[in-house]
Amino acid sequence: MTSTLAGDAGTPRLSVVIAVKNEAGNVTPLIEEIDAAFKEPFELIFVNDGSTDTTPQELAAAARTRPYMRVITHANSCGKSAGMDTGARRARGDILIMLDGDGQNNPTYLPQMVRVLDEGGPRVGMVQGERQGRKDTAFKRFQSRTANRVRRALLNDDTRDTGCGLKVVRRHIYVALPMFDGLHRFTPALVKREGYEIRTLPVVDRARWHGVSNYGFWNRLWVGIADLLGVWWLIRRRRVPQVVE
Repeated sequence: MTSTLAGDAGTPRLSVVIAVKNEAGNVTPLIEEIDAAFKEPFELIFVNDGSTDTTPQELAAAARTRPYMRVITHANSCGKSAGMDTGARRARGDILIMLDGDGQNNPTYLPQMVRVLDEGGPRVGMVQGERQGRKDTAFKRFQSRTANRVRRALLNDDTRDTGCGLKVVRRHIYVALPMFDGLHRFTPALVKREGYEIRTLPVVDRARWHGVSNYGFWNRLWVGIADLLGVWWLIRRRRVPQVVE
């Protein structure tokens, strides 16, 4: 598919945002899959979060033949959530479509997630993917299941798998969320905190195509616990006013 940036009003309705760091070998085939997935105009925004491999060169080569694609670069690595925030604030679409850049998230599911959001109407703020048949190690799957159970019990965020990178969310909601390193793991809880419903869609997980993950058990454990308690506090303290004109 050859996409165009402009829709009838001159701007796309959909903005695909991907933050990447050292994903050489993954970004080019992922872009080709995204191109094939959509039947309506979209813009594609990659945020290069301080890559030190050939990721910048691969993104630049892809952008040369895609007028609907933009590459934004962080001079230093700031993390996935910062990258997604940068992309979301530069996006022009009303709907943000988010996925990881390592090949594990299949873009085929994204148009269906957009349809779920559309069919839900304004009261639905986000659609979250829920991975099936995960390709991670047994320990990582155990770690994820345990973390998800604890998170659901504390936050009641209407999803079993916030770690899935496939997310579709209304832009005006997302950019109003409190920004912190780790936001991408708590987006459903914070969207629900704003008074919106969360929908989920089962998706089939894939193995990473190339390279190694930037995340490990120990570099996520303690900060994850601190983030969980912080988000729990934010939810407890939020009051959504019902304004009567």
